[in-house]
Formats: sequence, structure tokens, C-alpha cells
Amino acid sequence: MIVVAGEALIDLLVAPDGQLAATAGGGPFNTARTIARLGGEVAFLGRLSTDRFGRGLRAALGRDGVDLRWAPDTDDPTTLAVAEVDERGAATYRFHLRDTSAPGLEAATVEAAFAESPAAVHLGTLGLAVEPIASVLAASLPAVPAATLVMVDVNARPTVIRDRAAYLTRLDGILARADLVKVSTEDLAYLAPDRPSSEAAPAVLARSGGIVLVTDGARPVVVLGRGWSRSVPVPPVTVIDTVGAGDAFGGGFLARWVERARGRGDLADADAVEDALLVGIEVAGLTCGRSGAEPPLRSEVTRLTT
Repeated sequence: MIVVAGEALIDLLVAPDGQLAATAGGGPFNTARTIARLGGEVAFLGRLSTDRFGRGLRAALGRDGVDLRWAPDTDDPTTLAVAEVDERGAATYRFHLRDTSAPGLEAATVEAAFAESPAAVHLGTLGLAVEPIASVLAASLPAVPAATLVMVDVNARPTVIRDRAAYLTRLDGILARADLVKVSTEDLAYLAPDRPSSEAAPAVLARSGGIVLVTDGARPVVVLGRGWSRSVPVPPVTVIDTVGAGDAFGGGFLARWVERARGRGDLADADAVEDALLVGIEVAGLTCGRSGAEPPLRSEVTRLTT
């Protein structure tokens, strides 16, 4: 079992011509669906509203086969994200969070999920930044069993971070237990605005316990390990939009890693890491070819079917 913790929300996509479309989203929500669609056993750890949007989010997770035992109901309205998509397909986000569903995840639910000794735990996006969920997840992380791999997708959202110093302090504590950290060059620019990504990424590695994956759009993915590094090219794809692509990348990597029965100690194997990385890259590319966060099915991913 992989446990994916964090937010499920509704993305209000604003196209360059002003047209609106509401789609299911949220980094952890997208990641959980990706893993499930690729055939992985995955549970979503996060609150879902009883409103129409929330019921739709729950139904979408259920259709993909995501375990919902740690997805409690709440009468708080569904969290919203407004994603303005530019002519290149890139999205800029603004969030509506106050008194909504995602932030209020309770410690008892988190502790119950972690007590099941999952193969991996995935944390990211608003779950690292918005209170009280961020503090709840950070405080519960030491209870994750020693054998469980912890993946952190920083996916920083500066517009929702009210106290940057507190965010960075909390993130440092989370990274100390992280085995696998995914950061984009945009994340690194926020974490260390005074340093280029070539210097900021090794600093993230030094604060974590395993490897760091650095993404940069269509440019190669850089992997930093203990005493080794690799640069893996990203094949050209037709981009409709990039919504959910990073989540699909992380979900694809983690699904492959756990499917191959690899754990924390295997992160020193550069070839094993690259194998999972190539799956993540293909899954992300397929997602970019669709509107909204719609990860592919296993049958669509060449590296999982050949």
C-alpha cells in the first residue's frame, strides 16, 4: 500500500480566451489517481467535502480504485484553485482555502493510516504549506515505520504561504525523514532565491535522507544521489496544458518503485532510480497531452506494457 496524504480540490481552469472549466485536482489527489491507474495499491489520506464537488472528488477516486478508508467526510466546502493557463499551456494558481475541506485533516486519521505500515508515504503541495494540515502531517511523520519510504513533492505555492520562515522550518523537519524529494527549478527558486538551482538542489539533498529529483519542464530531469548524479532527457511531447503533470511524474515514479518491490535502501542504485524515472517521465508526458489532470491508464504507458 502507498498512502498519499494532502489535498483534493477543484481546479477552475481559465483558458487564454477566458473560458472556464471545473476539473478535479490537487497534487496528492492527482498523484493517488495516477498510482491507481497504473495498477498500484494506493490510499488517499485527506478530507473530502459532502458538497457536490466533494462527492465528485470521492467518486473519481473510487472509480480509479483508490482506497478511501482515510478520507473522512466534512461539511466544510470543497477547496478551490483557480488555474490560469497561458498560451504555452503553463498554469498559474490562486487558492481559496479558508474554512474549506482540505486544511482540516485531523491527527487521529493520519496516525491510523501511518500505523498500517505502508510501503510508501507521499506528502506534498498544500499539505506542506496550509494549516492545520501541514503541522499535523509534520508532527505525525516520526511515527511512520522505519521501513516505509517517504516521498516529498515540495510543489511550493508561494501565494498560500503566509509565513515563509515557518514554512521553511517545518519543511526542514519533513525533509529530515524524506527518502525521495521531488523539486522543480521553480521550487528551488522559492526555497533559495539567492542561489542557482545547481547549488540549491545539493542543499536539499544534504537536508534529506535519500535522493533528489529536479524537474525543469521540458528540460532533462536531474537526479542527485549520495555520491552520484544523472541527467535524464525528457522526450518532446504535444502539450495541451501542464496541469497535473508534475503529480503524474511523481506518481509514476513511485508506482514503478513499489511495484518492483524496491525500498529505502535501493535508492543508492542509480539504474533502478533511472528505470522508475523513465516511467514517471512517460506518464507526465501523456498527461500533458490532455486537458486538466488526467493521468494515463497502465495500458497506455509503453514502459509498463512492453
